Amino acid sequence: MAKYIYPAIFAKEGGFYTVRFPDLESCYTQGDGLQDAYEMASGALCLTLYNLEEKKANIPLASEASAIKTGKDEFVSLVACDTLEYRKYYDNKAVKKTPTIPAWLNTTAEREGINFSAVLQAALKSALHITER
Repeated sequence: MAKYIYPAIFAKEGGFYTVRFPDLESCYTQGDGLQDAYEMASGALCLTLYNLEEKKANIPLASEASAIKTGKDEFVSLVACDTLEYRKYYDNKAVKKTPTIPAWLNTTAEREGINFSAVLQAALKSALHITER
């Protein structure tokens, strides 16, 4: 889970733009205008990289934007995405975990009204160096 930046080739075709990522097979999209195409490109990039992370597949290195050749009515732009943010938004279902703690700790925490789920989430975020924005 990380932040990524990849070069994308944008091509104007009539009233819309197509977008493809030369470093990522089968990663392409389109948009009604340039801003829409850029937003769609970020989403397509994130979904592709998220799927690679889930499969524990090799994630290719991004090419240098200056090394990418373009055709007529095409240009290269860098597109960024954050798969952790994507994961938080789209994969936010609750899962049940059953941690084991000493009885005395359980009794003391319950007496103090501690929310076990909140504490576990905070501890995991801390251990994984995940900060909330």
